[in-house]
Amino acid sequence: MTILKIHTYPAQILAQKAVPVTVFDKKMQTFFDNMIETMYTDDGVGLAAPQVGISKQILIASPQNKPGTESIICNPVIEDSEGSQIGHEGCLSFPGIFTEVPRAQWIRLRYQNCKGEVVVHEMEDFFARIIQHEMDHLKGILFIDRVNMVEREKLIAEYIKNGGVRKKTKKH
Repeated sequence: MTILKIHTYPAQILAQKAVPVTVFDKKMQTFFDNMIETMYTDDGVGLAAPQVGISKQILIASPQNKPGTESIICNPVIEDSEGSQIGHEGCLSFPGIFTEVPRAQWIRLRYQNCKGEVVVHEMEDFFARIIQHEMDHLKGILFIDRVNMVEREKLIAEYIKNGGVRKKTKKH
């Protein structure tokens, strides 16, 4: 497998809307595997294709952060949501920066799996948070866009001060 380069802020691809996945061939399966390997190598619980330079509606999520527990989600649509939660978030494309972000507590998600089959799945709490965060990447939205302008400017200043450097915490 190949570890993919994670694009960091202010990479232009992070501000673009991703296009739907239409082909689920062997090449795409390899890309899914590479995304999974990249996510775990960088100690993430989620990763969206635009973060690795591919403008496709693909995200990988593993709330347990444990190989074999990941979900491959293509062309996701939130059909329904309820409740609200505010929780601590970070982003592999914004290394070293964390803030509190509001999200729905529960979601019903319709998507295509790695074979292109349509799946409807209900998620809540941390899993729902990961999905919403990664889906934002597919729309060209960063988690810092979900906070007020004062907090956003503070986070960008902190990111610049830290040099936008990703610190590897562990390898899988």
